[in-house]
Amino acid sequence: MSESQAEPTADQLVEELRKAKVDDLIVHSCSLFGSLAFGKLAPEVRDLEQARLAIDVLQALAPLLGEEQRRDVQALLANLQLAYADALSKPL
Repeated sequence: MSESQAEPTADQLVEELRKAKVDDLIVHSCSLFGSLAFGKLAPEVRDLEQARLAIDVLQALAPLLGEEQRRDVQALLANLQLAYADALSKPL
């Protein structure tokens, strides 16, 4: 394995974390929770408890974001809530 492909060292990881912005991490986390929630609402998975938990996390994180990002997360939340209500209305 060449040096350029080597695993990052602990010091390199710490340095990357120092550069990271919390806002960016929240946005990234919201994207992950949104994807996870939609995945849990899929008919072949249908884990409504986990989908609801992901939706609740998004609701908690949204107020921490800047205006533009908050609008995007609120739109995501609206779509998830509609999909969740639709999943609830369908029999197992």
